[in-house]
Amino acid sequence: MWIQRKFETENDFFKQGKVNMIYGPRRAGKTALIEKILKDKADKLFIGSGDDQILRTSLNSENRDYLISLFHSYDIIFIDEAQKISGIGSSLKILIDNMPEKTIIASGSSSFKLSGQVGEPLTGRNKTRLLYPISIDEWSNNFGGIDVIQKLESFLIFGMYPEILNLIGRDEKIEYLNELRNSYILKDILEIENLKYTNKLFDLLRLLSYQIGNDVSLSELSRNLEIAKQTVEKYLNLLEQAFVIVKLPGFSKNLRKEINKTNRYYFVDNGIRNSVINNYNEIGFRDDIGRLWENFIISERIKFQNNNHIYSNNFFWRTYDKKEIDLVEERDGKLYGFEFKWKAQKNTSSKTWLKTYPNAEFEIINRENFITWLT
Repeated sequence: MWIQRKFETENDFFKQGKVNMIYGPRRAGKTALIEKILKDKADKLFIGSGDDQILRTSLNSENRDYLISLFHSYDIIFIDEAQKISGIGSSLKILIDNMPEKTIIASGSSSFKLSGQVGEPLTGRNKTRLLYPISIDEWSNNFGGIDVIQKLESFLIFGMYPEILNLIGRDEKIEYLNELRNSYILKDILEIENLKYTNKLFDLLRLLSYQIGNDVSLSELSRNLEIAKQTVEKYLNLLEQAFVIVKLPGFSKNLRKEINKTNRYYFVDNGIRNSVINNYNEIGFRDDIGRLWENFIISERIKFQNNNHIYSNNFFWRTYDKKEIDLVEERDGKLYGFEFKWKAQKNTSSKTWLKTYPNAEFEIINRENFITWLT
């Protein structure tokens, strides 16, 4: 079953004269999406992968004439797993500078490798897109809002990865997520970074999974993991750049009343979060539904912003007297505060928020209005 992605409807998804960089989490559907878009684009199409030793060796060259001779006959050049090719940015720069009429696409799963190797050489020559797992917006566009409601519990427990959404059996979904959990960390971090304490990454993720919606203290994580605070910070950055987690910093313009020196962390996908703690129980048998809901809504909002080109600075907000807002969006000079509730209930922090920022807006997002907010 093909689920149409938001980017498929954009006429200028790929541009000539630019290196079109597509990156994001593993198995989010990058390769399948690109190949589907390119299917009927041109006869002269090259598709290669950084897994291919011959291609890696060829693209390691910085010989202009040699590179042009390899690719001049193609209209479209697609390099998958580009982060595995050393010096790929310099090679792509040579190609696009000398063949601006070509459409060049590079995709990869690890932003800290792909953007690091490609970004600097291609400054001003690249167009970058980030592809997350399937969003509620995309699912609703394909199957309707009522289907979202019917499958909400499954989304909260098993997440929104394309392959998960094509699996029916519970055991199949659990097996897939367990495999994804293991390969996620090993392939995108452990094989690339020379880490000393590989088991600590999983321990760190377990700690984060129980702290969704709470401020995260580096010192506390350091003590619990028995590793240096600087190492914890490095691991958090790697996990964020590998699209396992996302970070929300604290928002503050009044330093005397507001806390802004801590961060909160959320998982990019609920299924990954639940796989980390090996808890796939149904909603009625869980005591963490509030954390599941908050993680789900924030991750979906980040997808919605990305897919719809909404440029927002995202924060949480908390005061020393424990008034807090789950998500603050700063867009075009205006503030929007959102609180996420699984059960319909009032929010006592909204008065303080609106009093502190009288020109801001506030809304509670619950099961009755989340589809409207995310589509």
